[in-house]
Amino acid sequence: MSKWSIDITPLRTSRDFRYLFLSGTVTYLGSMISYVAIPFQIADLTDSFLAVGAVGLVQLVPLILFGLYGGALADTLDRRRIVISTEIVAMLLVGVLCLNSLMPDPHLWVIYIVAFVLAGNQGLQSPSMNAIIPRVVSHEELPAAGALRMMHHTLGSIIGPAIGGLLIAFGGVAFAYGVDVISFAVSAILLFRLRSLAPIVETMEKASIRHILEGVKYAYGRRDLLGTYIIDLIAMIFAFPVAMFPFVAEQFDAPWSLGFLYAATAVGALIVTLTSGWTSRVHRHGRMVVFAAVLWGLSIALVGIAPGIWWVLIFLVFAGAADMVSGLFRTLIWNQTIPDGVRGRMAGIEMLSYSVGPLLGQVRSSSVASLTSLRFSFLSGGLMCVVGVLIAAALTPTLWKYNVQTDVHAQREREVRKKAEGFN
Repeated sequence: MSKWSIDITPLRTSRDFRYLFLSGTVTYLGSMISYVAIPFQIADLTDSFLAVGAVGLVQLVPLILFGLYGGALADTLDRRRIVISTEIVAMLLVGVLCLNSLMPDPHLWVIYIVAFVLAGNQGLQSPSMNAIIPRVVSHEELPAAGALRMMHHTLGSIIGPAIGGLLIAFGGVAFAYGVDVISFAVSAILLFRLRSLAPIVETMEKASIRHILEGVKYAYGRRDLLGTYIIDLIAMIFAFPVAMFPFVAEQFDAPWSLGFLYAATAVGALIVTLTSGWTSRVHRHGRMVVFAAVLWGLSIALVGIAPGIWWVLIFLVFAGAADMVSGLFRTLIWNQTIPDGVRGRMAGIEMLSYSVGPLLGQVRSSSVASLTSLRFSFLSGGLMCVVGVLIAAALTPTLWKYNVQTDVHAQREREVRKKAEGFN
């Protein structure tokens, strides 16, 4: 079983990783509570589907702009200071939501403004947070560290909304926001325990447009990296039909299944993370990304021809498992081959692939469903995902051929990290 169960070695060997793991677990659970509370409050105030859906559009632009800038900051400043500062800002912003919800007549515009700033703050923090991991664990422990981080995200996605719903039901949205404020405070205290994470190589560079464009140029020159971004975008744009789940439950006359539909992919992802010990023995990471993305598309396509709701749930579990496999190996390629000096900017580009893709996927799935049928939206999207992934793999042969044992970028990083000091 030790060959299959999740490897917790980084939690034992790295003090900084332990603090990051605990901080991430606490703050993600809290954030998922607000993830439920914000649309609930907007729906309660407006009784409008459009008003609720507008939150996603409000958050998209700052996430893109500040995500790219946050990546540049992560390559020029102390990443510890960035994540602590943005954690405190997030705590204050959610505090504003809490105070607004306590007013006799809460202001809708306050919720939108805070959602806008929260998205920008997340864009500034996320690249630094992702770029920290290779600095606090050894090169050999990166597969285990990636799986552990994805595990707490997956658990948070399952448990967080459930807790949020209970808190709102028994204490109201103000109580839910208050719990999230406390989670940010606890997380910030844990992050203060991290050691300094200033750039390894001192730089006089400033986070500027030129600096950002240099990062984009690096990504374009690394076709294996480019392939991971493109495949992730294709998978999300063509086969991310989460917005259709309420209609799936209705079509199968199974209103009880709605919560299970949202949780099914997370369950599949959790199964993979808990049995991820095998990932450290796989060397052709690029092929695993391709295979997993194809399986994701096929699973979504099968939802379109499923004969019953239980089959839908089974196919979604398979889809979630495939998505997690893809995510694990994409993360390994990024962490094991990207130099520290550009890692923040690459993390910013990575964030775009998993933030823009799902939003466009919601638009595609809902548009196709309205023009044709619900089943065809799933079936066509899944099949287009498969075709798109295979084309992307053919156009980026370095991704398909990628082998962590022989790749020149991985070998260089391995040697650099052997000489580096400061691992716990």
